[in-house]
Amino acid sequence: MNVQSLLDRILDTVDREAYLTPADQAEPRYQAALDECLGMLSDERIPVGRIRSLAESHHASGRLDDFHFHSLLHVVAAHPRVQDFDEAARQIAMQEMAAYNSGGADLQHKLASIDRHRGVLAFMRGQYAVSLDYLTRALERQRSVENLGNVLCALIRLGELDEASGIVRQARTNFPESFVRQLNRRIDSDPDLLHLRS
Repeated sequence: MNVQSLLDRILDTVDREAYLTPADQAEPRYQAALDECLGMLSDERIPVGRIRSLAESHHASGRLDDFHFHSLLHVVAAHPRVQDFDEAARQIAMQEMAAYNSGGADLQHKLASIDRHRGVLAFMRGQYAVSLDYLTRALERQRSVENLGNVLCALIRLGELDEASGIVRQARTNFPESFVRQLNRRIDSDPDLLHLRS
């Protein structure tokens, strides 16, 4: 895999699309159900089976559509409490089919979510170059702090600290102030980005 080519694509995205405002990661009508389940996931006293049951209940009642349901189940399966990577990969495939079935104007944003999940899964398996490829695709499809932060994490794991620092400098110059504030918060709070702190 050509890391320099990926770096060129990342920098091109940061330059070319600087005027875009980052989009929300989930449709607002599904956010409450997602937040409830994800909040439970961080509480180790709550069994994972209970979280999955609640997700299924939200899905059955329409509080989660197929796309967000499979995304959530992927997050649960990939979580450090679970680490069922086969199930996480299966849920990514189900999420992708749900994206194609729903179509719509937001298909690229849905595909960005799928690329992000694939990139995170590869990252968790120690496949950092593969991860960077998927995370770069996610950033190209959706300019968000989450996607840029994930790209930076992969670059650092690959030993590309100077390149990651350069991308942060360029993002701080080209992106709107609100994006830069969020990026700075991500850098300050994410242990994987420790080396990028001022």
